Amino acid sequence: MLRRSLRLSLPVALATPLLLAGCFDEQRESTSSETGERISVAMLQPPRSGLTPLSDDAFKLSRWSTAETLIRLDASSDPQPFLATEWEQLDANTWRFVVRDGVEFHDGTPLTVQDVVNSLTAATQAAPKPRILDGVNMTIEADGNNAVIVRTEKADPLIPNRLSSPQLAILAASAYDEDGRVNPIEAGTGPFVLKEINGTTSARLDRFDDYWGEPATVAGIDADYVPDGTARAASLRTGAADVVEAIPVSQVALLDPELVFEVPMPRTNTLYLNTESGPMSDPGLRAAAREAIDRPAIVNTVYEGRADIAEGLLGPALAWASNYRTPIEDRTAPTDPNGTEITLATFTDRAELPEVAVLLEQQLTQAGFSVNQEVREYAHIEADALAGEFDAFILSRATVLDSGDPVAYMFSDFACAGSFNIAQLCDPAVDEALAKAAVLPTGDERRQAIIDAEAAILRTDAAIPMLHERVIQGESARVTNAERDPRERMLITEKTSIDADSDS
Repeated sequence: MLRRSLRLSLPVALATPLLLAGCFDEQRESTSSETGERISVAMLQPPRSGLTPLSDDAFKLSRWSTAETLIRLDASSDPQPFLATEWEQLDANTWRFVVRDGVEFHDGTPLTVQDVVNSLTAATQAAPKPRILDGVNMTIEADGNNAVIVRTEKADPLIPNRLSSPQLAILAASAYDEDGRVNPIEAGTGPFVLKEINGTTSARLDRFDDYWGEPATVAGIDADYVPDGTARAASLRTGAADVVEAIPVSQVALLDPELVFEVPMPRTNTLYLNTESGPMSDPGLRAAAREAIDRPAIVNTVYEGRADIAEGLLGPALAWASNYRTPIEDRTAPTDPNGTEITLATFTDRAELPEVAVLLEQQLTQAGFSVNQEVREYAHIEADALAGEFDAFILSRATVLDSGDPVAYMFSDFACAGSFNIAQLCDPAVDEALAKAAVLPTGDERRQAIIDAEAAILRTDAAIPMLHERVIQGESARVTNAERDPRERMLITEKTSIDADSDS
């Protein structure tokens, strides 16, 4: 199935760079003006939910610096002021955040305490809730004219970190309708105002001259969604795009090395196994799959050495993890697959994953499984994966994307109540370990509890981490100060600039 899919799409893949280059060039010519140079960006994935901030689309809004949160995280994942200027913990379940004065929304209305209450309350009432709120029952109320009170049902030491998630961005009242839909056009507070959403094709943003902070250097952002990795790389090579997300490893050798930047990131390529139904509900067969995987072969063959072999769910981007980790004991012994038929699925949006699937099929077949593959675009496979339709699913997963702390990711993916539980796992020992980690304050004790939870998860073989990815980002020579963010929250900021006289 995979090979047939690749053969059918090859002519399109070869043609796309030419079409894309024309599209970008036309866009650049039509949008440059006396107001300054615009920056063109080739994005990895199209929006899945119309760019609502209550979905993963929020990270596009964040990477374009159009929607902002109360808190932002620094390089060490420690909370820093943003739309909130200060905060304090009043008791175990209660926090107070002072809202920044003098901020204007893109629709011309001032930021008020009530806007903060409305935005955060909308997130708590969304269905499904943003991942960052998995397992969190939170209420928000105004405290005078300049602050909000955030209360949680249970003690939660990570509330400031949670409020840094792009899914909890603060938008103007005009963004929300009575049916719970959210339209982010001209509704944020960032240095760029979202002016146009062209479905799953592109988006256009302009500089917001009334921004409360430092004004943007460039006149605007022209973002195109380019799921095809070859086409994204070609857009950098031809100069059609200024900044390119997620360049496939296979394309790096074709590019000027001075335009390619590589950063270790908290993203793990993991094989999720269905623990609830099908053959992988047998712990012995999951153990057999664990033993069959040759991680170095995947790293060296598919990623050409541009990835790190996984020792756990958390990789070298969290430098502390290896200091707390010890060998996992009492692991289930593998049983002979004896021709057991399984369906292995993944998606095409990350170019390496179908190649990983080919290698995994070979390794699992050699171990005694009979493997069928299912490969689609992510938007067309996510629902089936979450519904447990596959025996095994290869996922490239950010482990601290939301809060800067891995507990939220672990809960979402592996707790009984997790909303992104592809493995369909419900294990009391895992839930107990996650609950213990969740209530501890940041520091050594919490970090040890996180690694203990990791061990509890890995002991089930519901997830088999294979490798930790690196950010491979392309930037034309005319770009300066594009962000290279391991958490994938920032890309184009007010400091990003374009040298119009560059030869690139």
